[in-house]
Formats: sequence, C-alpha cells, structure tokens
Amino acid sequence: MSAIEAVQSRRSWSKVTDVAPSHDELAELVTAAGRVADHSSLRPWRLVELRDADREVLGRAIAKANGDKGISSKPLRAPLLIAVVVSYRPSEKVPRWEQAATAAGVAHTLSLLLDEAGWGVIWRTGHYTRDEGVAQAHGLRENEKLLGWLYVGGKPTGKNKDHHKKLDPERFLSRMPQAR
Repeated sequence: MSAIEAVQSRRSWSKVTDVAPSHDELAELVTAAGRVADHSSLRPWRLVELRDADREVLGRAIAKANGDKGISSKPLRAPLLIAVVVSYRPSEKVPRWEQAATAAGVAHTLSLLLDEAGWGVIWRTGHYTRDEGVAQAHGLRENEKLLGWLYVGGKPTGKNKDHHKKLDPERFLSRMPQAR
C-alpha cells in the first residue's frame, strides 16, 4: 500500500477488540514515527505505553479528576493506550508551539502506521489531559504536557464503514494574495 492509499483509507475506530500489538511491534512503529519533521532534532516528545493494570491506574485518576470514586471505564475501552507527551526542550530557535506540533506529528504518524499495520486506533483528548492527578499517574515532569492517548486494539470485523465525507481541497488550499 502506498503512503497516499494508507492515509486515504485511515479512519478512527471508537470500538476495538481486545487484541493489541506487542511491545516489540509497537517499538518498531515508534522508530518510524520518530522520523517526523523536528526543527533542530530536539525530539520534544515521549510516549507512555499503558496496558493491563496501567489502564486501571489511569481510570482511578480520571475518576478522581471528575470527583468520582472508583475507576472510570474510559481507559478500559482498548487493550493498549499510548499517552502522547510533549517534552519541551530549552531552545531559542524552536518555540513551544512548534515542539508540541512535533509531538502531535509523532502521534498522528504513529496512528497511521498502526492503522496500516491492521490495528484500530482513535486519538482521544479532553480536559483530563490537563488534570494534575492524571499527569502524576503518567509520571510527567515539570516541562511536560499530556496531549492525549491513542487507543489501540483489533479492528472489529464487519465494521469497515468510513463516515468521513470526501474533503474538497479548494476549501482549504489557496495561493498567497498578490502584493499590491
């Protein structure tokens, strides 16, 4: 499959089965995803792999963030969650927004690679990414922010319908206005 075919066939999978790539399979894809555009090669990102009981730890942190007791079921919706973390590096040349863009680029590239490898993926975000207890559960440092999670699992059979409408490029692609 070509890169354009992989991108055009990608979709988000809100429901996945209980199988997931192994750590070694994931590591290979992370190596490739790390090739995104990265001004000054700062590598201002890291990923946290959450499996099994890790998801319950996150579920407790989310429940606490909501003022609830127990465990939120949200992190239990997929057998593998990959937390996407921007790790800001000191740089006079590369502003924080650009470093966050690099981390987001890694996440998106990884989601494309996982999808092309046959895994169902959805990128989930929300107000939990800004909660101190959720940050502590992930072991975030002072210079880090959580961007969200890739939820990863098997693609359910018989659910291949893509709900995306074809994009009209002319709505989003323009030329620079002429100088007057």
